[in-house]
This record gives sequence, structure tokens and C-alpha cells, in this order.
Amino acid sequence: MSDTPTAIVAGPDLYDLGDALKAEGVAVSRITDIVSTETLENAGIAEAALLVFTDTAEATGIPVAKENYPDVRVVVYADESLPEFVKGQADLAVDPALLDASIVAEELVGSL
Repeated sequence: MSDTPTAIVAGPDLYDLGDALKAEGVAVSRITDIVSTETLENAGIAEAALLVFTDTAEATGIPVAKENYPDVRVVVYADESLPEFVKGQADLAVDPALLDASIVAEELVGSL
């Protein structure tokens, strides 16, 4: 396993959190399709420290990820609220209107 932390960004990433994480030294892979066990595995979930959702429509992927990889830190960085059924499974939810992607990335990397 590499010393470089890894993150998966699932969704359109309209606020460029993936790029902000890269600027902090994180290796980033992306899921642009539906989040499923297969797309998570193809993106490298087994090695990922962070799984970032930028679209709450993909929130059903949160329990899929947590069930198979309970140690991955799930972060939601989206304008919309999380559905009730997954609120307790996300480790952190941030509204992009409140915190810039560069600040979120810096804090996330600092907590790894």
C-alpha cells in the first residue's frame, strides 16, 4: 500500500473537490457512473481512505461502501440534503456554499 492517501470522488464534482484533494497530495479516482460494488471496486475502494459523494442522488452507494469497506471515510460535498436512510452512515456532510473545496480538502487530508 502506498503512503499517498487515496480518495474516490463519485459524481459530477461541480465544485472541484477532487482537484483540491489532488492539490493536497491525494491520489484521486472518479466514479462517473452509478455507484455500485463493481464501480467502487474498479475505482480502488479497497485502498481508499476517502469516498466523496458530490451527488446525493448516488447516496444509495453509501451503505454499499460502508458494508463492504467500513473503514472508508464517507464525505458528502453537495448542495442537496442527504436522504434520511443514509444520514447516519456518512461521516461528514458539507454544503459547498458554506466551505470552499480547498478548505474542505485541507481539513480532510489533515484528519487522515
